[in-house]
Amino acid sequence: MSALLDLFTMAAVSAGVLFFLAGVVGLLRFPDALTRLHALTKADNVGLGLIVAGLLPQAGSVLAALKLILVWLTVLLAGATVGQLIARVARRAGPNP
Repeated sequence: MSALLDLFTMAAVSAGVLFFLAGVVGLLRFPDALTRLHALTKADNVGLGLIVAGLLPQAGSVLAALKLILVWLTVLLAGATVGQLIARVARRAGPNP
């Protein structure tokens, strides 16, 4: 059973890293601020969710698992808030900020 959990952890963390890399590629390749922001926030949220899901079986206790989930939820909230603020500034700056 431990080997199966280790395999799940490796698969989920690897998939999360791939989502982070896809977000970075979107950040570098897309033409304007709004599309870059969209690609980055979506990929980072899913990537971090997969990494946390992969690390949950490896958590030593329920408290450690709750801390992982709390960090993930905090990053989701902060990412959404900052994304909205950046998008608002980009829209005010005009079509080509």
